Amino acid sequence: MDIEMMYQENILDHYKSPHNFGKVENATVHHHEKNPLCGDELDMFLIVEDKKIVDIKVYPTGCAISVASASMLSDEIKGKGIDEVKNMTKEQLLEMLGIPISPVRLKCALLSLDTLKNSILIFERYMGK
Repeated sequence: MDIEMMYQENILDHYKSPHNFGKVENATVHHHEKNPLCGDELDMFLIVEDKKIVDIKVYPTGCAISVASASMLSDEIKGKGIDEVKNMTKEQLLEMLGIPISPVRLKCALLSLDTLKNSILIFERYMGK
């Protein structure tokens, strides 16, 4: 099996059974974003203690790339500090996905990162730095 096929299967696995899937009533931050171009949506719930993301839940709806991206990102950031997470780049997220992403699908792939970055801005603005 070639490497690209392996990555495609990984994306399908995350799409069918997203990690950290769900909603949290007592989240420190809950943020919703939508990609108006294709209709993908993502609710992100962060529980932050001592500037560390101790738990995250994602509730994505949309295409396989969008859902897999949210699932993979949630795995990557759980347990990490806000300062480390807010410096994540789109290149890091695209590397996690591991397949070529066309310009049309880039917004789908980056919805989770945009939602995360805006969630952190909300946290810093309203819950202190």
